[in-house]
Amino acid sequence: MLCSAKHSKEKLFNLQSKSRAFIIGERHYDLGNNLYEAMLDKRLVYTCGYWKKAKTLDEAQEAKLHLVCKKIGLKKGQTILDIGCGWGSFAQFAAKEYGAKVVGITVSKEQVALAQKRCKGLPVEIRLQDYREVKEKFDHVISLGMFEHVGCKNYREYMEVVHRCLKDNGLFLLHTMGQKDSYPNTKQPEVHWVINHIFPNGMIPSVKQIGESIDGLFVMEDWHNFGAYYEKTMLAWFANFDKNWEKIKEDYSEQFYRMWKYYLMICAGAFSAHDQYNVWQIVLSKNGVQGGYQSIR
Repeated sequence: MLCSAKHSKEKLFNLQSKSRAFIIGERHYDLGNNLYEAMLDKRLVYTCGYWKKAKTLDEAQEAKLHLVCKKIGLKKGQTILDIGCGWGSFAQFAAKEYGAKVVGITVSKEQVALAQKRCKGLPVEIRLQDYREVKEKFDHVISLGMFEHVGCKNYREYMEVVHRCLKDNGLFLLHTMGQKDSYPNTKQPEVHWVINHIFPNGMIPSVKQIGESIDGLFVMEDWHNFGAYYEKTMLAWFANFDKNWEKIKEDYSEQFYRMWKYYLMICAGAFSAHDQYNVWQIVLSKNGVQGGYQSIR
């Protein structure tokens, strides 16, 4: 009954509207930087790692950041819009390792504060801003793990914003979780638990939903699925969280510990099954890459 009610609510209302955009920042990403510093890798990357050759979480996340930069053909001096920049992990990396100039936006006040501190002295600007407010043009646009907060009623507008901000010969890389069935639906009670307790108003897109959102706007150059790596990433996050719990537990409750453990474990199990959920990196262009896009893995 609860799932049915939630399903109807998502069908009727835009739960990720501009006026509600900062809810996820306040209720999830502003839980305390100490929590995420205890759980994540040294760069604070809160998305699936790339474990193709990596042995550790730090290596997997560095490999993923390199992968993103290579997929968009990033060159020194180019400008990038990072939609959902988190604690500045990609912005800092792209500026240091590739000489890029980055504008990162997030709806989390705590992420802004730490990202600005970490990127000090680099050609990086971090803003507390909704994606719909960005007006400038960039050589490339990337978004790592933010699209899950956009909502199906806003997918088209999101893509139109990216199209507006991307230069004609630029590339857009979208890194997002994806699922087999178009959401919202009533088939997945575990998703509703995560949305109710961890990621308010979250929504995982399907191939169909993404396809419809880019129709007439972008050329799909590459679609890379490495969802099998998310189980390993989630388990590494839990190992860090559990190991460092004693250091941070004064700021949280035992109930929070059990809830957070359940969140990480249920997600690890879901991606281990690999029958419903995946992680996609999609490379899009406005007019097609001259000579053809060369896929990188």
